[in-house]
Amino acid sequence: MPNQNTISCLIVDDEIASQRVLEHFVAETDVLKLQGVCSNTKEALKFLVNDPFIDLLFLDINMPQQSGIDFYRKLTTPPKVIFTTAYPNYAVEGFELNAVDYLLKPIAFERFLAAIQKVINVKAPHQKELEHLILNENKTLHKIKINDILYLEAYGDYVKVVCADKVVVTHSTFKNLITTLPDYFIRSHKSFCFNLNHLNQLSGNQVLIQSHKIPVGQTYKQKVLKALNISS
Repeated sequence: MPNQNTISCLIVDDEIASQRVLEHFVAETDVLKLQGVCSNTKEALKFLVNDPFIDLLFLDINMPQQSGIDFYRKLTTPPKVIFTTAYPNYAVEGFELNAVDYLLKPIAFERFLAAIQKVINVKAPHQKELEHLILNENKTLHKIKINDILYLEAYGDYVKVVCADKVVVTHSTFKNLITTLPDYFIRSHKSFCFNLNHLNQLSGNQVLIQSHKIPVGQTYKQKVLKALNISS
């Protein structure tokens, strides 16, 4: 049985080049554990019968003999699935099967990581709480404990994630990243979101997070006051 802190995965794709790309991406992502690679759905079914602890399928849609969608639809106890394909017209059908995500080939590593974060979020209800984020900075992966984050700041197409002991700048939209965070992260400004657990002081239109001064915009001030149980 795989470690409960890892996501056990299986690649199902008839193209060797696509298999190699996914194998490389999985190897670069600490939270993933590759259990096998199959070239068709017949091999995949045999693998799943022998290993019922697969958490996640990377499943190609266009394969000979049987499509990935038809294969997944017939599984009685299917794992989570991320569909992969070169054809965008299958997206709706894929999501109707409650796919975690749908990756269009050629797959970029940052897009792959975003899909894995969705898988982590889906698994989170079975845990006490989502505890870590996997962030990519210049092709280096950082596993960061969420409660260690002091605040986040939007940087155009990037987000600066500030912890007490490090700063990571990752390629992501601000909105997408902060929606993965627990409720104790409070957005105080269009470009800032802070960890309520590290709040030292509220003064005027700014909060003090350890030694960092974070602005509080007028649009977000009521939300900040409510989080602090302060009446305006």
